[in-house]
Amino acid sequence: MNSDSQRMSGLLKTLINPLVNHPEDINIQPAEQGNTVVLEVRVNPEDMGKVIGKGGRRAEALRTVMKAQATRLGRRVVVDILD
Repeated sequence: MNSDSQRMSGLLKTLINPLVNHPEDINIQPAEQGNTVVLEVRVNPEDMGKVIGKGGRRAEALRTVMKAQATRLGRRVVVDILD
């Protein structure tokens, strides 16, 4: 894992942290696939709705911010929110 994927997972954790009631349960697994960084996010089941938001709006906003960061680094990013 390189510094780009570590930087992106740190940013994503910083964004998710204030949304959840159980920040200790945030688990982000970065994986490299060529020029793409895949970030698999797991949170406490109670917090899943808070991270996804109504109609997936909050999840989409998180993906937009992460895409902007990845673009700055010359990379692509995929954010998978898993239960």
